[in-house]
Amino acid sequence: MTLQQLKVNRDRLAVIIGSKGATKMAVEEKTGTRIEIDSEEGIVLVESEDPIAVIRTVEFLRAVNRGFSPERADLILDDEDVILTIMDLSSICTTTKQMERFRGRIIGKAGKARTQIEDMTATRMSVYNKTVAIIGLPEQVMIAEEAVRMLLQGLPHANVFAFLDRKKKEAKHNVLDYYY
Repeated sequence: MTLQQLKVNRDRLAVIIGSKGATKMAVEEKTGTRIEIDSEEGIVLVESEDPIAVIRTVEFLRAVNRGFSPERADLILDDEDVILTIMDLSSICTTTKQMERFRGRIIGKAGKARTQIEDMTATRMSVYNKTVAIIGLPEQVMIAEEAVRMLLQGLPHANVFAFLDRKKKEAKHNVLDYYY
């Protein structure tokens, strides 16, 4: 029996549990794991005979804990090649105002910058508290992380999107080279 423990933000516990426990039950059924939640301490225990199922479930829970909806985090459970990476912004932000400015640059007006990064890298992103979490295939996640770093360095959005466009064309070119 494999058992793993995870500390979860109290404000995300209800999202993990879902309406009348629906989300928790759906994840347990899909992964073959058993999830126990201590609402007082914010501790979630995941156990199963299958260690891989435990790891995938914990990654899913970490994603939900970092602001993803269960529907958007579900990609982790559907594809074993998909990874979650979490960028901690607290080390580069010295003030609350700076943190808000950085989050605003990453999200963009009406969420357009985040959506564009997601679309151009085939990833999913969540900007939550002091973190940026990214779900996707490893290579795409690395490109999305680089785009976020570029925004944090103050580069104009147009430059970042040009970088993403170049990376997308390179990837398409590499696929064509592979097949022809």
